[in-house]
Amino acid sequence: MRIFQGIIEIAGQMGTLTGALKKMGHTAAGYNTFHSYLGYQKHLFNTDAATIRDNFKQILNFYDIFHFHYGTTIFPDYRDLKILRKKGKRIIMHHWGNDVRFHDLARLNNPYVYTGDSPPNKKINRKLKVLSKYIPEAIVQDYEVLPYVKPYYKKVHVLPLAVDLRRFKPFYPDIQKKRPLILHAPTNPEFKGTAYIEAAINSLKNKYDFDYRRIEKMANNQVISLYQEADIIVDQILCGSYGLLSVESMALGKPVITYIRPDLVNTFPGDLPVVSANPDNIYDAIQMLLEQPVLRYMLGVMGRRYVKRHHASKVVVKKLISIYKGLQTGGK
Repeated sequence: MRIFQGIIEIAGQMGTLTGALKKMGHTAAGYNTFHSYLGYQKHLFNTDAATIRDNFKQILNFYDIFHFHYGTTIFPDYRDLKILRKKGKRIIMHHWGNDVRFHDLARLNNPYVYTGDSPPNKKINRKLKVLSKYIPEAIVQDYEVLPYVKPYYKKVHVLPLAVDLRRFKPFYPDIQKKRPLILHAPTNPEFKGTAYIEAAINSLKNKYDFDYRRIEKMANNQVISLYQEADIIVDQILCGSYGLLSVESMALGKPVITYIRPDLVNTFPGDLPVVSANPDNIYDAIQMLLEQPVLRYMLGVMGRRYVKRHHASKVVVKKLISIYKGLQTGGK
């Protein structure tokens, strides 16, 4: 298969999937127009939208599968979708959360959720109607995102986040360590619930001896080297599901605190080892891990196993290839 992915890289996923597809013997390329301090480079053409549009004819003729991300396609008015369908190309849209998170729907099952990064409901609705007119199937990372797009597409696949485990050597917490390190790395503090996390940490400093480090605006490769030193990693406590930081942390053998909505617990594999916490009980969750070094170690070991089973790129890409093979060609 010849696979085009574009045009916005989210959390390194486009590059990770492209690399895994190449390892499976497919021709794949990721075209990224979103450039940030995270510095994703591998398996990507970091370019701009105008350059991709200028090369649309060659791209159209070469690739047979078009895997778009974050509600974007090659042209801002989506004119490429009609052309792709007419040419018999297989198309799928990968939604990631903030691009489709309807504000009112998100709050139905989650009083903590932050949706300030999402467009207005009317804009999301309008975009999804246009996209699903030409794209019959979509992908989401979990069942938190699923309800936002399910009414629009003929079929929606749940594909877990992917990591290349070769980049993540486990560094399990040392149970003898007297002064554990808590790490938090918010790309968006409001979305992650950083204010609640740091309020709890400041209170805990009155009772416990530990270090805390907040990491921001650093390239992904640099951040991963810092994760290795952590004994506890706190991810996001508002959204209701776990993100890439949780997956990478578990891959490194670290215990993770993140919020899993009660109604979503059973949608994840039963061996998910994260400590679930929200603003109401984040203090208790951190306190528990500070007091139990053996538990920190055990969760780290379980987390590494969990990622190997469910998030390793070679596992995820096999599911993705199956999705590709089932895509329709031609009109919806």
